[in-house]
Amino acid sequence: MSTIVTLGESLGLVVGTRPGGFDRQSLAEISFGGAESNVAIGVARLGGRASWIGRLGDDAMGRRITRALRAEGVEPYVTLDAEAPTAIMLKDSPRPNATRVTYYRAGSAASRIEPSHLPTDVIREASVLHVSGINLAISASSARTTRFAAETARDAGTLVSCDVNHRSRLWAGDAGPADAAAAYRELIARADIVFASEDEAELITGETDHGAQADALAALGPTQVVITLGERGAFAMVAGQRYDKPAIPVTAVDTVGAGDAFVAGYLTELVLGSPVDDRLHVGVAAGAFACCMPGDWEGAATRADIAFTATSGDPVDR
Repeated sequence: MSTIVTLGESLGLVVGTRPGGFDRQSLAEISFGGAESNVAIGVARLGGRASWIGRLGDDAMGRRITRALRAEGVEPYVTLDAEAPTAIMLKDSPRPNATRVTYYRAGSAASRIEPSHLPTDVIREASVLHVSGINLAISASSARTTRFAAETARDAGTLVSCDVNHRSRLWAGDAGPADAAAAYRELIARADIVFASEDEAELITGETDHGAQADALAALGPTQVVITLGERGAFAMVAGQRYDKPAIPVTAVDTVGAGDAFVAGYLTELVLGSPVDDRLHVGVAAGAFACCMPGDWEGAATRADIAFTATSGDPVDR
């Protein structure tokens, strides 16, 4: 079976269980999250073969993340750092229908990853290597490691997939939006597949129309450009052909992780050899399903979930 390998940061997650900020909480739930580990879990839930590469602290949260990934059917390739902790993020709701995420990632184990920590044989033998732009902003070594992984994959004939995943707060110091856009363009030039929201594509290309955005992104090198359109669905340009897929209406509970679920659906269908329309269909359905429950990855869809979400009519499964 073809393998989708993801490389990136995974963080411990502490979620307030009541409305209000953390200063008003007395109880919390513990989980974890991270764009690339979310994608790996999404692939595994859909029946694909997935691996995750990352660096974690030699601590309780690092062990919890590794154990949970294995339980979800993901093969983790983890190096442990005895001198740096696993990063943490806090999620609360300071007002109704609003989510706030606060990150504690400076000096984390993930920020200290180096090319020498990578299982290069795993990357070379994979069908797809998936990374994101978050890796470029965590630290210089994380950015360097991501570029090395992409080059290793390309040299071996492994497809490189990149989700822009722009995080403005990660670029809020000396580096600004222009620096972020330049870094993204450099990574996209190494990719075969690129995923971006309309806002991210505008940041990189300066274009406001998603068709023009796709043209500009494809000019950087990728043969597959996928632009997510939120409540309007998704658009793809593959080998010069254009495809549209409308969204599936749902009542959103938590949209965090929906983009990762979409990527997982698209890539899973890609390695199965499915046509572009099917890749978009599964991606859109997986993203919609992920919005229906809280959690970064807990709402990752199974094949049965995809079938149910994509079926209109009676909302009761009898």
